[in-house]
Amino acid sequence: MGINIAIDGPSGAGKSTIARKAAAELGFIYVDTGAIYRSVTYYCLKNGVDMSDPASIESALPGIKPGLGFIEGVQHVFVNGEDVSDKIRTPEVSMLTSSAVASNPKVREFLLELQRRLARENNVIMDGRDIGTVILPNADLKIFLTASPEVRAQRRYNELKEKDPYITYEQVLDDVNKRDHTDAHHEVGALKMADDAVLCDTTELTLNQSVKKVTDLIRKTVMSNGGTRA
Repeated sequence: MGINIAIDGPSGAGKSTIARKAAAELGFIYVDTGAIYRSVTYYCLKNGVDMSDPASIESALPGIKPGLGFIEGVQHVFVNGEDVSDKIRTPEVSMLTSSAVASNPKVREFLLELQRRLARENNVIMDGRDIGTVILPNADLKIFLTASPEVRAQRRYNELKEKDPYITYEQVLDDVNKRDHTDAHHEVGALKMADDAVLCDTTELTLNQSVKKVTDLIRKTVMSNGGTRA
């Protein structure tokens, strides 16, 4: 049984970047749950599934064999043996994953065992919005990673302004607030801090300081006593 670290939190909190860097430092496997959902979207698009019809998406699930592989320590995403790591990062896949796939209860049920199997067989850091509450309710350590909406919007704005010189900070902040509301009110997989999670607020921290805070917490809480929560 591997050591399982669950990291949840709102969009823009830096979960994926921090989780990936912490996993590399600690020798754990980083599981990008969002990429797994994207792989389902990619398969559906490739096979002409009607993405506006939840029943059509659900009927395609038996033919999908998603998986993760690790090549030289880097996570690769596969669908039915095809490496789709780069193909799942298109704007179309991103949009449809959020609107049609990740919110589908049957898809979430379909992918649940895959995610749990990865956790059983490896030392993992897994991030998302319901990892500690649904996917890994018995994780050795649950972290709720957050930052103020204003800081998350500023970080996102700094990323986007080079690609879109017309975008404004106010637009990004509005998007962040809308996303927070949507994530908190999903019928399934809603963003919620687990009762036994540790709150990590990175509002005042740099990326490196955030990674250090998370890795120090994992070492102190889990790794210092052989994988049992202190």
